Amino acid sequence: MSSIVSVKDLRKAYAGGFEALKSVDLEIREGEILALLGPNGAGKTTLISTICGITVPTSGTITVGGFDTRADFRAARGLIGLVPQEVSLEPFETVFSTVSFSRGLFGKKRDDAVVADILRKLSLHDKKDNKIMTLSGGMKRRVLIAKALAHEPKVLFLDEPTAGVDVELRKDMWEVVADLKASGVTIILTTHYIEEAEAIADRIGIINKGEILLVQEKSELMTQMGYKQLRIDLAQPTDEVPAALAKYDLTRNPDGRSLTYTYDTKADRTGITTLLNDLQAAGLQMTDIQTQQSSLEDIFVGLVKETT
Repeated sequence: MSSIVSVKDLRKAYAGGFEALKSVDLEIREGEILALLGPNGAGKTTLISTICGITVPTSGTITVGGFDTRADFRAARGLIGLVPQEVSLEPFETVFSTVSFSRGLFGKKRDDAVVADILRKLSLHDKKDNKIMTLSGGMKRRVLIAKALAHEPKVLFLDEPTAGVDVELRKDMWEVVADLKASGVTIILTTHYIEEAEAIADRIGIINKGEILLVQEKSELMTQMGYKQLRIDLAQPTDEVPAALAKYDLTRNPDGRSLTYTYDTKADRTGITTLLNDLQAAGLQMTDIQTQQSSLEDIFVGLVKETT
């Protein structure tokens, strides 16, 4: 799959010496959803702002659709839609006029049919004549996306699109993003909600202290860096893990009615078979066993800790 956005050796340093971005290399594939994760101050918004031409880089190159964002700014920017974190809309304008105006800012001819189609896809068409001030927070977020799509971009940046949105509306937004991908739009999403990335992303990028730690297929990341836990339910509670089982990575749960065994999914042997045999030899009777895969949040927290 070809790259639609290419970032090479990108740096952003400020007068005081602070480096917000440190030699960032990033290839974004056409038609994918890339989730960019990182703690506050990691450089997520700076990276997006620089790709979009809002922030001037100190050095490095960025191309969008083959156009250099500095040498061919208009051509590159015309391929990009940006949904910022802040909800900044004219409260007395209608939804339709707000989206139409954004289309005109990019030099596109008036096309009410295109605007109407965007509003339908975002479930906003029945609100087209409503003033922005009458909309809920979730609907205002949708208007921001509609504005970003008004000039029919190929790449859409969503900077914390569901911040402050309740769980139900957040899941609705996930469906909107999936529909946009199906229509051929490449999506780059920054989020603090790791379950959001886990639910909708094709690839995961993790950034911390201005550096890209990794960019990998979500499924591969979960497999290669994940671990599993085996919960063993006991017929009778135990006060402690028997000394005979000390060689295993076992944790006694507070009620004593179960033990948790953590093992590496990449290892040649999990040790489960011998563990179960040794449990019986130690006089512990099992009633049930359950496995649980580590979450993306576990992986993310582990990676960030390594760089702090």
